Amino acid sequence: MRHFKPGKRLGIMLLSFLIGGFILNFIIQAASFGMNAISVLNWISQFYWLYVFGSLFFFFVLLVFAAVIPNGYAGSLIAFLACAILGFADYKKLSTTGEPLFPWDLMLVKNAQEMGKITKGMVSPLALVLAVVLVAGLIYLLRKLPKVKIGLPLRAVFTVLSAVVITGFILMVDGQTTLATSIKYQNIYWNQKVNYSQNGFLFAFTGNLKQNLMDKPDGYSREAIAQIAQKYGALPDIGSNAAPSDTPNIMYMMDEAFFDPTRLPSYTFSEDPLKFIHGEEKNTPSGYLLSPEFGGNTANIEFEALTGQSMYFLKDGSIPYQQRIVKMSSLPSIVSILKERGYRSLAVHPFDGTFYNRNKVYPVIGFDQFTTQQEMNGAERITPDGYVSDMAAVKEAVHELQSSGQPTFLHLVTMQNHFPFNKGSNGPNTITVNGVKPERKDELETYVQDTKLTDEALAYLDQELKSIKRPTIVVFWGDHLPALSADIYTQAGWDANPRMKHETKLMVMANFDIGKQPLGTISPAFIGPTIFELTGQRLPAYYKLLEQVKAELPGLSKNVLIGRTGVVTGLTAAQQKLLDDYRMVQYDMLEGENYSKDMLFK
Repeated sequence: MRHFKPGKRLGIMLLSFLIGGFILNFIIQAASFGMNAISVLNWISQFYWLYVFGSLFFFFVLLVFAAVIPNGYAGSLIAFLACAILGFADYKKLSTTGEPLFPWDLMLVKNAQEMGKITKGMVSPLALVLAVVLVAGLIYLLRKLPKVKIGLPLRAVFTVLSAVVITGFILMVDGQTTLATSIKYQNIYWNQKVNYSQNGFLFAFTGNLKQNLMDKPDGYSREAIAQIAQKYGALPDIGSNAAPSDTPNIMYMMDEAFFDPTRLPSYTFSEDPLKFIHGEEKNTPSGYLLSPEFGGNTANIEFEALTGQSMYFLKDGSIPYQQRIVKMSSLPSIVSILKERGYRSLAVHPFDGTFYNRNKVYPVIGFDQFTTQQEMNGAERITPDGYVSDMAAVKEAVHELQSSGQPTFLHLVTMQNHFPFNKGSNGPNTITVNGVKPERKDELETYVQDTKLTDEALAYLDQELKSIKRPTIVVFWGDHLPALSADIYTQAGWDANPRMKHETKLMVMANFDIGKQPLGTISPAFIGPTIFELTGQRLPAYYKLLEQVKAELPGLSKNVLIGRTGVVTGLTAAQQKLLDDYRMVQYDMLEGENYSKDMLFK
């Protein structure tokens, strides 16, 4: 074991770390550009100072690991591998959902075992082989390199110096300092795809470390919220159905990655996978949900549906559950509204309860009980490797509603249709899809089979509603379109059609008369007031505000705005004023003083 002292060996080690920093930065940036080295070189030619500063950052990361871990080269290799894995995670998330990796995504590391199940089959065998070869090569290199130990005084110097530089880098980026601006860094938080592509992964990722969900709107104050509360509280409860004879149960069923695959042009199906839905949608309120997400981020759709707040106002890439709500003590929601009206409130999710911090977020928004796959009476899977089936999840929900002695709000979030779509994961495929590329046939047919199973679960739920004595209403929707291989959507011609890539099925069922008025296309934030109207319930001032926005812009999303007659390309003054009021209230609840809790929810 040799101890480093200032001299040639130290110089060689530092030079290797410096070169390693530049290589690591290049690798991570390549991951952000779809592993396209030419794109990285083009980026470097335009933003060379960002590349240089980023590479120096990684140099100090390697250096601090070398100083902290006794064997200098072993420490730097561990750091190199950890950073490379971060880049790979960014690459996989981009290729799956179209969004880069954000700091709050790392909170899912605690769910590593469940994430392994979710991502099973997403990594190609070739990539696994290359990863094994790479790790083996690094281990071999480590064995060949001299086993060296840096002297304690030098280790202390390196540790302090690295900590100062790394902290200074974070502060420079976070504060948008003069130095940061001089090297062409600009925190483009309102468009995270541009943020990552222009600034590079490191600067964009670091700039998001302290990102607020919303900026404070002009004129925010207690008086402003009071004026909004008075303005909308004075509006009448218009358009409400007659209330049923007894206080009704309300059930949300948010179905993972569910949409109507028969809407995809150019593909034909040997049979209709959604026989029940297509037959029933004409006889009950139904339409489409305009999801704010594509391929993932389920918690954001859930956030809209439960709170009535909109992702439209939040900065790109935001996940409120993980960034803000988990730190709060309470947040008004449909759950809290109904609890004050005597409802029992419970959530059912047939998976791990810590995903998106649901186990901590649900009590904040008012849930009394949270049933995960561990607590379910029958967490049945169609195959051992599959997720808990939608049928099993529905049976759990029906059991809860049948056995409840008081009006109940039940929120069900399913898992059956989560990617990956490996053939046989939910039993044999019984529907043939024609017109699809041979290499995508099994994938698409597997997804279509999944939707058929969901349709059967809904048909079962519809029958079971008749056995529940208390009036019960169920609103069913898909959270987002599935993360199918991109060329499946490309072949269907949907790349240039953001509306189609964000519309999922929405349908309401009940064991009492709710009419059959079409719902059109609405955002998740407007589900709450819609259900209140269908059940004849009084609308709090907040829901009256949502109703006004819904009347003008029923589809409120950054991807596409949908008005009364179709896609909206520009806002009127009245629409802008409505959104300003909506934004003000949302800021108050998420980032402000939450005056709204006492003013708009009574």
